[in-house]
Formats: sequence, C-alpha cells, structure tokens
Amino acid sequence: MIPCSLLQGSSLSLKMISNNKICILTTAHPIFSTRIFYKEAKTLLTTGCNVILIVQHDKDEKIDGVQIIALPKSKNRIYRMFVLNLKSLWLALRQKANVYHFHDPDLIPIGLLFKSLGRKVIYDAHEDVPRQTLSKEYIPIYLGPRVAWLIEKIENFACKRFDAVVAATPFIRDRFLRLGCLAVDVNNYPILSDLHLPEVDWSEKERAVCYVGSISNIRGIFEMVDAIGRTDAKLLLAGKFSPTSQRDLGAAMPGWVNVEELGQLTRSGVGQILTKSMAGLALFHPHSNHINAQPNKIFEYMSAGIPVIASNFPLWKQIIEANHCGICVDPMNPAEIAEAIQWIVDHPAESKQMGEKGRKLVKKKFNWEAEGKKLLSLYKQLTLLK
Repeated sequence: MIPCSLLQGSSLSLKMISNNKICILTTAHPIFSTRIFYKEAKTLLTTGCNVILIVQHDKDEKIDGVQIIALPKSKNRIYRMFVLNLKSLWLALRQKANVYHFHDPDLIPIGLLFKSLGRKVIYDAHEDVPRQTLSKEYIPIYLGPRVAWLIEKIENFACKRFDAVVAATPFIRDRFLRLGCLAVDVNNYPILSDLHLPEVDWSEKERAVCYVGSISNIRGIFEMVDAIGRTDAKLLLAGKFSPTSQRDLGAAMPGWVNVEELGQLTRSGVGQILTKSMAGLALFHPHSNHINAQPNKIFEYMSAGIPVIASNFPLWKQIIEANHCGICVDPMNPAEIAEAIQWIVDHPAESKQMGEKGRKLVKKKFNWEAEGKKLLSLYKQLTLLK
C-alpha cells in the first residue's frame, strides 16, 4: 500500500489535476505489476484522479480504487502484439482520458495516435529497449543489431513527440534527455512497508540464499545452480522460467539437489522467503542492458534487511559494496559465487550487519516514497504545459 504520508511535506498543489482521468495501458505486464499497479497507479490515485488500468485480467472491476478494464489473457506474443494491442486501443479511446500513460514499447503507435488527438501521452521506459533487444534469445544473433537499431529509431522519433518519458533508471533518463525530451527518472525502489520484517530473528534463518524474479540463462540461473551445489547451503528459487525449457536444463545439473523450487509467489509469499534467507542473489550476465540497470530485486533484498550477492558491475558495486550491504562477484564464475554464498551462511553476525546497513540505505534513499513524489511532480508539470 502507498502510505498517506507520501504527500505530506510535499509542496505540490494537486488541485490542478484532481479532475483528470488517467488511463494506464499495458498488454505485456501482469495486473499486479509492482511498478505499474502498486506504485504508480496507487500513487496517482492519491491525487483524487480517476485512474484506469487497461491490462490482461479476468473481468472489469475496481481494485483498491483503481478501475480495471480487462483485456483477454494470452501468452502468445504475436497475438498480444497485434490483437490485444488493437483491443487496448479501442478500450482506451472509449475512456476519453486526459492523460494516457503506457508501459510497453509495442504500444508506441497507439501513443502517437493519442498525441495526434491532442491528449497528453507519457511513455514509461522500464528498460533500455534497444540494448535489451540484443539479449533476446528469440531474436537470431545476426538480426539483433539491426532490430535494435530500428527500435531505437522508432523510440527516438516517438518520444520526441510525447509529452514526457518516465524512465526506470537515470541511465535511461539521460538517453532521452539527450534527445531533448522531458524525461524524469522514477526509480523502481521498494515501498518501505512492503517487505520489511523487523520481527525476524536472524538466528532462526535457514542456511539459505534466495532468488526472486524471472528465471533465465541471462539472469544467471545456471551459474546459481552450479554455485549452490558447491556449498552446504540451499537456494530458494521463486519465479517463472523464461523460456520454460531452461527449467529442465537447470534441473539436470548436479547442484539442483540444493535447490528448493517455489514457483511464482504472492507478495506475502516473497516476504516469507526473504524471512528465511540469509542473502538475495542478483547475478545478471554482463549484457549491455544489464550493466546500467537497477533491478528492483536488489533494493527489495535490502529493504527486507538481507545482504545482496550481485554481479560486479561498476554501478552495482557503487550501491552494494561501497555501502557494505553485500558482496559483488563475477556473475560468470560459479566458484566465486559459491565462495560468497558460503561466507554469508558461515558468518551470520556479519551478514546481519550487512542486511541492517542495506535496510538503512533504503529507508534513507532508495525508497518509493521519494520516487512517487517525482512522479506526481511530473504530472503537475504536465497540467501546466500549454
């Protein structure tokens, strides 16, 4: 939940947008996406705006004050990109909203259409999409650079015409600022009250580390399984494999005997896993889209008061090692990963101190309460543009 204190102390005058209707669109993300639903939509709801979310769901309904307009569910990428996108356009047109805020790159044509109709349009850039394209396993290697080039041209053309870009990291923000766009970084930091479990007794934790999120080769699943097999610890694995075929490859590895596979969990389920764990893993491969990313999982581990074992990218080392809240390792070296895991489980007192430092850092700096105010400030600015 977004606490009422989010707006306290803010100098924003929200009367300017209190009568607005905001339509949020996504065909690719689930309804309870932490960034889209729990953070952005519910923060915008605190202004008194009528917030509508067009998303894959079972039925139209109002959830926690957010009006859900349901799209049919589909796991087929082609169906989603064509049929669901067209259906989302039709549903969005019917809303006659003041602002259209969309979260998927393939909705860019819809954004341009609404801009041509005189509506305010915000593009929410979760990823550096052109660089992300280079690591998509379903795109042939020889086509990757060409597809990335084309996507960047389209994205640049459109975003120069949109009213604003909401970027998930400063790196993405700076890319759009160089184009002359109005862009603000609204980082995907955790809600302070979401996963913090202050009553946890560290001595009752399992000799275990966890990984929470989408599970794939480029996010280090095979290195994690190899590494955990070299320790006497356990890996609590929460999330879905993408693609699902990689699950069988991981399960065939010797280290899988030390893995407890948990599937996709609710937020309360994630909290329970973090309660049991002595550290959280974020071992992304050194692809161009990862090096300057700020994965939400890193800050959620910190928010829960556990150390982070993460890839040794310069930005991540600056966040984690410089603040003594975890260990950074070569994500391609299972032996080095195993050494860090073993040290964590063998040194509970020191690990607890790391976790406490991470929690303090989230409370001071890396939290959604601060980022939400930046989102509201952008919306206020847009209402003043002529």
